[in-house]
Amino acid sequence: MDRSKEIAGFLRTRRSAISPEQAGLDPDGRIRRVPGLRRDEVARLAGVSTEYYTRLEQGRSGNPSPEVVEALSRALRLDASETEHLHDLLLARPGAVRRGPQPPQRVRPGLYLMLETLGHVPAFILGRRTDVLASNHLARAVVTDFEALPAPRRNMARYYLLDPEARERVVDWERIAAETVAMLRLEAGRHPNDRQLADLVGELTLLSPEFSGWWNDHKVLRRTHGAKHYVHPLVGEMEFAYESFQVPGDTEQTLCVYNVEPQSRTAEAVRLLRSWTAPAAPSAPSVPATAPDPTAEPAAPGDPG
Repeated sequence: MDRSKEIAGFLRTRRSAISPEQAGLDPDGRIRRVPGLRRDEVARLAGVSTEYYTRLEQGRSGNPSPEVVEALSRALRLDASETEHLHDLLLARPGAVRRGPQPPQRVRPGLYLMLETLGHVPAFILGRRTDVLASNHLARAVVTDFEALPAPRRNMARYYLLDPEARERVVDWERIAAETVAMLRLEAGRHPNDRQLADLVGELTLLSPEFSGWWNDHKVLRRTHGAKHYVHPLVGEMEFAYESFQVPGDTEQTLCVYNVEPQSRTAEAVRLLRSWTAPAAPSAPSVPATAPDPTAEPAAPGDPG
């Protein structure tokens, strides 16, 4: 992805989203043809020259200092995810310039066991690009049966944006789908040369009517916790409070757990769903031998890789 265009798009959309009043600026009487802050106002708030900020927004300033990036973050009132993204775009990171294919991701055996230990609630592990690296039985029953998909297709963004079932099963689908696009945007800033991510973005652009609008908003999100609400064809409405954790030892894997309020309607629905859809014999979580990789053969169910 073109780094200069990414920087320009992100900074322009962020300064257009904040008013002078929100930024603490007094009215200057000038007519505003576009909403948000002007370049000179962002520059003044950040303590840099307008010429320097203009070059920065156009991707022509090289690598600014961390102090300048922090000043811009404060001037634009960025949240934690947006600040992280700005650092990714403006500050060089080790490995960010890698252009070859990234090695397949592997989930260690102890994490497979953890998913089984969490068998009373849906739980799964996401990797780069929202690839579903592993899932327990309830996650497959509540969300979708990732095990039935070819390994390269086991991806949460593809499910939300391209699977018609998702629009029927996920309550508040538009919000969840848009947040998933924001997660991909955040990753694109960290891994600008990820060929598989670029291919995924291209696929979603062609096949999802909503994707381009959300992608061009340049919104970013690191999902850590929140609510998920499903309507399951067997047990009806189910509400979860999810928590997401970076896996110790691998910051590019995320454990997602859908927690259930005890003695709630959802708790009863989960109990029923677990009993009605339980496999005939105990099995390990659904995990390909590697992360979804177009060049890899899908692993047999239960193979921990």
